[in-house]
Amino acid sequence: MSQVKEKDTVKVHYTGKLASTGQVFDSSLEREPIEFTLGEGTIIPGFETGVLNMKEAEKKTIEIPKEEAYGEVRKDLFQQVGKDQLPEEIKPEVGMGLVSQNPDGTERQLRVAEVNDDHIVVDANHPLAGHDLTFELELVEIKS
Repeated sequence: MSQVKEKDTVKVHYTGKLASTGQVFDSSLEREPIEFTLGEGTIIPGFETGVLNMKEAEKKTIEIPKEEAYGEVRKDLFQQVGKDQLPEEIKPEVGMGLVSQNPDGTERQLRVAEVNDDHIVVDANHPLAGHDLTFELELVEIKS
């Protein structure tokens, strides 16, 4: 039976959990498995490494340290924004998601980290930054 190697395109079912609490943050079990090609950089490095050498129908659990996932929380990705810069209909609350448009037209996902009288603090870190992750994997298919 063949094993996953670099440049293979694979389909994988997964359940992702925070290593510290076991809280599930995402799972493909109720939808289609994720499909990606190893070596293209579309998946976090630790996930890709975990799939390497798996065989079809194999299941395993992997631990991914934050450095091989979404990295440390970066303080430079927190920014103060005046409430007067927000659309009137937005009533900011801690944890609320916001979208900001970059000068080049692309969008950036933000999260409200702090609400003050005249300003808010937004966080542009990935929501899983700073966390070690656990993934339960099942290799569904190695595509040829």
